Amino acid sequence: MSILEIRDLHVTVESDQGVKEILRGVDLTVRSGETHAIMGPNGSGKSTLAYSIAGHPKYTVTSGSITLDGEDVLAMSVDQRARAGLFLAMQYPVEVPGVTVSNFLRTAKTAIDGKAPALRHWVKDVRSAMDALRMDRSFAERNVNEGFSGGEKKRHEILQLELLRPKVAILDETDSGLDVDALRVVSEGVNRARESGDLGVLLITHYTRILTYIRPDFVHVFVDGRIAEEGGPELADRLEAEGYDRFTGAGAPTS
Repeated sequence: MSILEIRDLHVTVESDQGVKEILRGVDLTVRSGETHAIMGPNGSGKSTLAYSIAGHPKYTVTSGSITLDGEDVLAMSVDQRARAGLFLAMQYPVEVPGVTVSNFLRTAKTAIDGKAPALRHWVKDVRSAMDALRMDRSFAERNVNEGFSGGEKKRHEILQLELLRPKVAILDETDSGLDVDALRVVSEGVNRARESGDLGVLLITHYTRILTYIRPDFVHVFVDGRIAEEGGPELADRLEAEGYDRFTGAGAPTS
């Protein structure tokens, strides 16, 4: 069993207005087989948490700790974090001109496993995963995300997830920009990856619609850089009915 532990995490970011603290003491534990939904209004720190775990240089951890199976994640470079078993599906996947999807996936798999996968079995695995995600096989020979639609980019993210088999997957608003059919296909891919019970998932979203397909074990509400409330799937249902006003004070009567 793998465990991602976040303790009293404080993170700042530098902007035109100066240094701003975004995360203000986050505590969170994600174990293999668990799915945690991170919800909250815009600007609450959800994506900052994702990119801080992954090691984005824009974000500075000022105090606190992140460990994976007891190892200090903050001491690792970005590529070391990936090889250790952390995976980030980005809200806005980037294009990589000149690198085909096929080469990208095999290179990443080789870096993680320390050896190249057997070509015959690897090609079969890639094709099977693409078929399940309803991706045209010709995409394997296209440059990474170049000319892909929003939905195609998100399917490619989940293709990576299924093939690379990380310990912990951080899905940053994977549902954004997806129509109903694409949302279902992407969610089915995440659920396939969860079936082994070896994967911990941190699912970041504004909306509850993806949670009808990917049922979380735990729901955490982020407000102003902190976890304001925690619960089970029923908390997501309550948020769908009530929104975030009771956390932010929006809509409250004034004296």
